[in-house]
Amino acid sequence: MKSIKSLGAWPVPALASWALCWCLFKAALALLGSPWTALTLATVAGGLLAWPCRVRWRRLMVAGGFPLSALLLFAGQLPPWIWLMPAGLLLLVYPQRSWRDAPLFPTPEGAFAALPAHLPLPARARILDAGSGLGDGLRALQRAYPTADLVGIEWSAPLAWLARLRCPSCRILRGDMWGHSWQDYDLVYVFQRPESMPAVLAKAWAELKPDAWLLSLDFEIPQLTPWHTQKLEGRHSWYLYRRQDLGLQQNCQKPP
Repeated sequence: MKSIKSLGAWPVPALASWALCWCLFKAALALLGSPWTALTLATVAGGLLAWPCRVRWRRLMVAGGFPLSALLLFAGQLPPWIWLMPAGLLLLVYPQRSWRDAPLFPTPEGAFAALPAHLPLPARARILDAGSGLGDGLRALQRAYPTADLVGIEWSAPLAWLARLRCPSCRILRGDMWGHSWQDYDLVYVFQRPESMPAVLAKAWAELKPDAWLLSLDFEIPQLTPWHTQKLEGRHSWYLYRRQDLGLQQNCQKPP
C-alpha cells in the first residue's frame, strides 16, 4: 500500500485516506453485501494508512476519521452533503494556504516558566510568536516575560481576531509567518511540525539578529544540538537555539 505521506501536504493525506476508506467500504458492501464486514475492512485499511504517520495525533486522525464519520452518518442517518458544513468551517478557520504549517494545537500555560532562568531577556525585549493561533503561545510567553513586547502573526483571520481578544496587551498581526521578517526580534517562538523545521532554520539563519534566539516547542532542528532543552510535564519539550549556532547546520531549505 502506498505511503499516506506521499499524497501531499497535511491535511491532504488525512482527507485522501478517508476518501479511500469510503471507496473501499462501498466496494466491499457491493461485493460482499455485509455492512459490518465492509465497515471492518475499511476501518482496518484506515489503520494501515495511518501507520506511516510519525506524529501521534496525525495517526489518530487518519485512523479514526472513517469510523467516526461512519458512526455519525449511520447513527443519525445524515445526508452526505452535511459534511460540507464542517469542511467549510475548517477552511474558514484554517485556510488552504496555511496547510503547510502546524494545525491548531495550544501551547501549555506554564510551558516557559523555566525559560527566563536560561534566557534572561531585558525589559521590552521583542518576542515574536510565529503562527500564533488563538494566542496560547503568547500567553505562555507573557507569563515568562511580563515586560516584553509581544507580537503574534497568524494567517487565519478568525484566529487572529480571537487572539486579539484573548491577548489584549499583545500585538497580533494577520499575515504570513514566512513572509514576515524576523530581523527585529530578540526571540522567535515556533510550534510547527517536523517537516517545517528545515524552513524555520533557513529563515532564522537568514533574518535573525546575531544575538537573537529561536525557541521551538516539541520539534528539534534536524542534526543540530540545542543550546538548551527543557522537558515539560507530559509529552512536551522545548528547544532553545542561539542564532550564531544555526549556521552549523548545512543544506538549509528556503522558506516556503
